[in-house]
Amino acid sequence: MSKYETKPGDHVGMPPGIPYIISNEAAERFSFYGMRTILVIFMTKYLFLMDGNGGTPMSQTEATAHYHDFVAWVYFTPLLGALLSDVFLGKYRTIILLSIVYCLGHAALACMGMVGSSTTWLFAGLLLITIGSGGIKPCVSAHVGDQFGKTNSHLLTKIYNWFYFSINLGSFVSTLMTPWLLEWYGPHWAFGVPGVLMALATLLFWLGRHKFIHVPPGGKEFFRELTSKEGLTALGKLIPLYIFIAAFWALFDQTGSSWVFQAAQMDRDFLGVTWLESQIQALNPILILTFIPLFTFLVYPAVNKVFKLTPLRKIGIGLFVMAASFGLVALIQTWIDAGERPSIAWQLLAFVIITASEVMVSIVALEFSYTQAPKTMKSMVMAVFLLSVFVGNKATSWINSFILIDEVELVDKKPHPGFDGKVGTADDLVMGEESIGSPVTEELGEGLAQIEAAFAENERLPSAEEGKALLAEIKDPWGAPLRYTLLSSSKARISSDGPDKESKTQWDLGTIVGVKEINRDAEGSWLAKRKIELGIIEEEPDPNASPLSRSDYAGGQTKLEGASYFMFFTWLMFGTAVAYVPFAFFYREKTYLND
Repeated sequence: MSKYETKPGDHVGMPPGIPYIISNEAAERFSFYGMRTILVIFMTKYLFLMDGNGGTPMSQTEATAHYHDFVAWVYFTPLLGALLSDVFLGKYRTIILLSIVYCLGHAALACMGMVGSSTTWLFAGLLLITIGSGGIKPCVSAHVGDQFGKTNSHLLTKIYNWFYFSINLGSFVSTLMTPWLLEWYGPHWAFGVPGVLMALATLLFWLGRHKFIHVPPGGKEFFRELTSKEGLTALGKLIPLYIFIAAFWALFDQTGSSWVFQAAQMDRDFLGVTWLESQIQALNPILILTFIPLFTFLVYPAVNKVFKLTPLRKIGIGLFVMAASFGLVALIQTWIDAGERPSIAWQLLAFVIITASEVMVSIVALEFSYTQAPKTMKSMVMAVFLLSVFVGNKATSWINSFILIDEVELVDKKPHPGFDGKVGTADDLVMGEESIGSPVTEELGEGLAQIEAAFAENERLPSAEEGKALLAEIKDPWGAPLRYTLLSSSKARISSDGPDKESKTQWDLGTIVGVKEINRDAEGSWLAKRKIELGIIEEEPDPNASPLSRSDYAGGQTKLEGASYFMFFTWLMFGTAVAYVPFAFFYREKTYLND
């Protein structure tokens, strides 16, 4: 006989184990969102500095692909956690076991730069977090529902709102704190503090063990129900829904990747504070905390007076709202592409819209999934629901990998045969100390001089039209004029199509011109101090040096950039929302509760 209660009983109020679950969830979400918030910034700005030998920073497109790969696998491992829980261990023991693995993942991240390869520690830590965080996801959300029976099932909607509230409270605090820790105290503190919170989350959950309802694992019964007509019917009805929701996640989770890179190009002085680009995400959980009661008590009742708002209708409206949020982000990017520096308030407005979509899609789908799952398949159905996040992020990762142009791999001062594959010919490439030696080196230098002169005269980078005119007379060795592309108010690209005479290929040769940032070492920035320590920047910058930086490349750019990137996802989401309408119309609900 189990020493724990296995059935909900006749409680009419809130179950006694709920406070432990809610506090555990807040601490665990702090740890997860804390490390995830700074991940793309760390990979592009910090990782190459961790081992003391400098190197080449990771590109934004590559970091975006890695980021969404990580998020994708975090939402694939719930399948393993659900099987472990529903068949063998039960939810409580599965959560405790995998929480320990989770803590080890955070410990690995905190070890970066201390011993061995930081890149190895990074991906080892992400792997362990993938197993731990992903494995407990379906168990925790299903464990919440297990605490309720027929007598208090009417409180399910309320508790799932509070459950989401705790997630976003932890997310809000960590999204503000960890970028600040990374900026001023470095990666060890920024990744270490979330690790401590994960250990606290594990402790809180253990303390509630005698308060929980411990639904025993289904064992063979799980497989019987899974393969039964009822089980297969439930999954067969839900899987098409999750395919539509996957498109939602393909867009939504870019608030932690492409939206962060966009924020870095905007004017982030707002409400008297200069915000870090990765801190802007903190608005999402604050809005969630505001929108949950607003939608529950005002918006939904008001709309219900006009027409009945079923869960599936809420989700459908949310998909259209998501398309609108990316349409606004695409508009913002057109301004950035034109050399403007729009206020971050515009992206904050986009966060308002995308959060409204989240309330109508994510929260509703979470509760709907639990109610549509047969009682011994609660964790499994939650895991299949979370697979929609896997599919969405995997799609975004694949798209970013597809649009990433191969880079020519150069070894320091060793000739690369170039396009013709022969060493000793005119198109050889050589990595020098400060630039890449190539057939177009001289022409790029001339182009850079023109851009520097225009910058000195106008105190800004030339517009796309101005830059094209400035470089019109400078031809590459293959007879084509150099290309000029304005990327933002602080960055531009001078390029040649290279010996293959085709744009957007591995053989493109060029240089990224950037307006040098002010050295913030006097303010104690960890990054500035680290660059001075490694000799990458001078402690006292030369006042006569060029205000522009230069970074040469051979390939390694992207086929889809700027506003075009965001418009691609806008149309993808709009098409998905239109296709969803007939699906929702024909879906027939069937509700199961734990009794």
